[in-house]
Amino acid sequence: MNKYLNIILSGCALLCLAACSDFLDIRTEATMPSSGLDYSKPENVIMPLSNAYASMRLGEGESLNYMAVLEIASDDADKGSSPEDGPNVKAIDEFTLDPTNGCVNDVWNYFYNISSAANYAIESMELFRKTITSAEGLKEVERCDGEARIIRAWAYFNLVRIFGPVPMVTKTMTSEELAAMKVSSEEEIYNFIYGDLEVAIKNVPESYEEYPGRYTCYTARALKSKVALYRKDWNEAAKQADAVIATREFALLPNFRTVFQIKGENNTESLMEIQSSTLGQSAGDAPMCFYAFIQGPRNNSASNLQGWGFKVPSQKLVDFFDSRGETVRKSTTLLVRGTTTPEGDEISSLCVNPYYNGKVYTPSRYNKWSFNAYGRDYNIRLIRYSEVLLNFAEAMVSGASFAPTSGYDAKQALNEVRARAGLAAVEPTLQAVKDERRAELALEENRFFDLVRWGDAAAVLGPLGFKAGTHEHFPIPSAQRQLNPNLPATPGYNY
Repeated sequence: MNKYLNIILSGCALLCLAACSDFLDIRTEATMPSSGLDYSKPENVIMPLSNAYASMRLGEGESLNYMAVLEIASDDADKGSSPEDGPNVKAIDEFTLDPTNGCVNDVWNYFYNISSAANYAIESMELFRKTITSAEGLKEVERCDGEARIIRAWAYFNLVRIFGPVPMVTKTMTSEELAAMKVSSEEEIYNFIYGDLEVAIKNVPESYEEYPGRYTCYTARALKSKVALYRKDWNEAAKQADAVIATREFALLPNFRTVFQIKGENNTESLMEIQSSTLGQSAGDAPMCFYAFIQGPRNNSASNLQGWGFKVPSQKLVDFFDSRGETVRKSTTLLVRGTTTPEGDEISSLCVNPYYNGKVYTPSRYNKWSFNAYGRDYNIRLIRYSEVLLNFAEAMVSGASFAPTSGYDAKQALNEVRARAGLAAVEPTLQAVKDERRAELALEENRFFDLVRWGDAAAVLGPLGFKAGTHEHFPIPSAQRQLNPNLPATPGYNY
């Protein structure tokens, strides 16, 4: 496992990164310290980009709020933790949230911070273009520009599916200009995302063999394939997924459990991850995420085998696995109270919840940080090759007329995923793909918005409190509307 990218990010983030607490506090882009960056030196090109990568890492509150909006709202996950903990998360889980919900406001800030860091990187590349003279230096500028655009596209993809129409902050702006911004339509935002990803597909290389974890042109293709499903752009979804499949550079790992282990990070199945590492330390500064820790078993022992216990598998998910005869994916996805893991760690019968997320389980031998040690070296898996296969299958069964070059059809793509899980082949139908996405990608922040885009949310989530015409989007936070009066009230919510 190579944590090179984390090392870059740890050093560069100190120079580049600034936090913000609300929409108007987004750092004015291109505001590096005046003594900071020499734009004539090719070795500096990576620095603004590494700031954009660093902005994706999730702290404690960000991790909880991210998973609340993107997964706990679904039928596959419950709030978890103790009953009184996380009232804002509980409101999302029960669809009683309102525009003052702190989780929603934090998620708004998180993705706009990422966009801001990406904007800064993209604008910095223009300054490098004006001063660097070497061909290789200019080539690196285009590579880094493309990677920043992947990061920005990912941020806006999340913003538009969470909130619907939002402002597109795509360049350096003053606070006054930010406060006067109006929202762009969903169509405009999706077109913008497509444009960024097309630039990345053209300019980012196919691989960084020395630097696992950097995003490539295939990251851009995989993300565009996913975005296209939300637009029902079946041909584009199939085309981009097919291009990834046709490389034969990506493959499912034989063992599903390995995909989520520390040794499985940045493997041949990975197309997009958020890097996290202690850098082998037990204390000090390190580029770590809290994502896995927030989901660690609550009240477990030893101390390096516990966390806050949020985002736990629901009984509905357990029943779904059982109804399909799932054993391979169920045993990895569920970390069960009162059992011992294959790695020898005990999950105490005194833990608060019956299940925890087994996909983020990290064995005790890795958890060496001085406090809150659980999961600090766990990379967040954002896009895996199995999802690309399922994107392709869904696009093809939904009506894509694209002629694949990979030699795959929907049946082969779907059943390749099923075979790794030890399941028999089936005919490719939309329902079969839906079920496979649920089983394969459980607890990976896909299920809620899959249900919304399929039009299934009201039927599936209605018994949990979901109201059609309201909960397809989360409310634009009241705090942001106070800062910018041009932001509209989200339909269905009381402001």
